[in-house]
Amino acid sequence: MGSIVFTIANQKGGVGKTTTAVNLSAALAEKKIPTLLVDLDPQANATSAIGVEKQDGKSLYGPLHGEGTALEMITPTQYAHLSLIPSEVDLAAAEMELAQTENYLMKLRTCLQPVRDSGRFKAIIIDCPPALGMLSMNSLAAADFLLIALQCEYMALEGLGQILKVVERLKTANVNAALEVGGIVMTMFDVRTKLSRQVVDEVKLHLPEKIFDTVIPRTVRLSEAPSFGQTIFQYDPLSPGSTAYKKLAKEIIERFKLKSE
Repeated sequence: MGSIVFTIANQKGGVGKTTTAVNLSAALAEKKIPTLLVDLDPQANATSAIGVEKQDGKSLYGPLHGEGTALEMITPTQYAHLSLIPSEVDLAAAEMELAQTENYLMKLRTCLQPVRDSGRFKAIIIDCPPALGMLSMNSLAAADFLLIALQCEYMALEGLGQILKVVERLKTANVNAALEVGGIVMTMFDVRTKLSRQVVDEVKLHLPEKIFDTVIPRTVRLSEAPSFGQTIFQYDPLSPGSTAYKKLAKEIIERFKLKSE
């Protein structure tokens, strides 16, 4: 079995998407599952959150334009079993440039194929920009499974409907007929509000087989950790956020039968 490619996408920013990409990758790596985190967001938040310096020419910008390969961009991190393809500001230009090329939705898929074929990684996790632009659409075309980070708030359900429609469109247009929603991660859960519980219940009602049991709490520690270039497991290993991401990783390992080294 080759790599499984997960993309963590949502058209809305500030929903815990990068936090989930980074901490889930680190939690899988901690379980000795060879994991590659691909930072596809020009803001490069996942890159800095994992403690890697941004470097010119080390992102997928070149490979997406046929210059260099994705394999050459793989960078080790301070964590065993976790590698990174960093991001850089240049990727912002790719949003516009890709639209003018042939097969523009398939660029990332083609780019990542040699990485998948190399057999080096069991899980490849793509962190997307907070919009369903060219880069996010490319990541959906390249993925086996979409993981949706969904904030526990009233407007979240509208956003969920939109992204599910996009998945259906990509499938019917044969851009990625095999794409599945791998699961919904409820983020920023506030135990003090009735609303958080209602939103979770609502998603459970509509998509019971997709929602993960683990909910990610809204905590200051989770939002602080990236500014120190650390995952939550380094920054505050005993925090509720740390416990939650470990549980989520366990669910994902079971759901997708990921094997450790």
